[in-house]
Amino acid sequence: MNALGIRLSRLGRREEALPPVEEAAGIYRRLAEASPAAYLPDLAASLNNLGNRLAEVGRREEALAPSEEAVAIRRRLAEASPAAYLPDLAASLNNLGIRLSRLGRREEALPPVEEAAGIYRRLAEASPAAYLPDLAASLNNLGIRLAEVGRREEALAPSEEAVAIRRRLAEANPAAYLPDLAASLNNLGIRLAEVGRREEALAPSEEAVAIRRRLAEANPAAYLPDLATSLLAYGWVCVNMQANFAEALEAVTEAVNIYERLTEQLPAVFAERLFAAYQILADVLDGLGRTDEAAELRRQLDEATGDGTDPG
Repeated sequence: MNALGIRLSRLGRREEALPPVEEAAGIYRRLAEASPAAYLPDLAASLNNLGNRLAEVGRREEALAPSEEAVAIRRRLAEASPAAYLPDLAASLNNLGIRLSRLGRREEALPPVEEAAGIYRRLAEASPAAYLPDLAASLNNLGIRLAEVGRREEALAPSEEAVAIRRRLAEANPAAYLPDLAASLNNLGIRLAEVGRREEALAPSEEAVAIRRRLAEANPAAYLPDLATSLLAYGWVCVNMQANFAEALEAVTEAVNIYERLTEQLPAVFAERLFAAYQILADVLDGLGRTDEAAELRRQLDEATGDGTDPG
């Protein structure tokens, strides 16, 4: 059931993915209560999965408790048997950092992510073939979390390292690692723009869009949200560069259209992203000199949030 939930999630069927994962966690909890030595590792894995699936359908507050419990169990297991359980602890620490960040608890989100990156670096030094993908994911996460707390210059190095690792992995196995490379390129473009290296920021942002467009054409349910994210990031980089506004308008308009469709399906997940897309669209319209349209769009956004309705 855990595996079924993961498969459904990767196909973009997020609502369907949750019930089997909830059932799996319930079964493992009963088994672990009767035989902790045998089933605590499985319970932790199931709780980790449950936190991810809850977050995917917008139930962020509920996602935190299973993520915290998974870390607590795996920390105890790793203290008793580091060789067996340190990789699992690092995975749960990464997820906990993401959960805390999405709840706005950004300062609290950074320490678990830093700890995870440190664990994965040691593991990757000892066994690169096994752990380089995990190290890259952890570095990608670390760059985001550092930027969120205003440490933007420090955020650049892990973001660049994540791209370098994932590019090598994607060259060897594109089917497995191109989605990860696109994610890291997307983040690198944003990080470069944040530290004022705006001309350099454009290339990784464009490459992320190109990769994710190909992925979304092959599997729209799984990759359309990622394509929208990259289109929006490209528009944001263009606004920061004060250049390429015509291209930015095309990209952000496409992102808005995708998010509008996704928000109809899962408002708890995508309404906030749609609202952000409208805000960037207003900035792009300003850059094109269409200030009246930009002002009207912002007025509509203010009304939508001011009267208590969902953004978008």
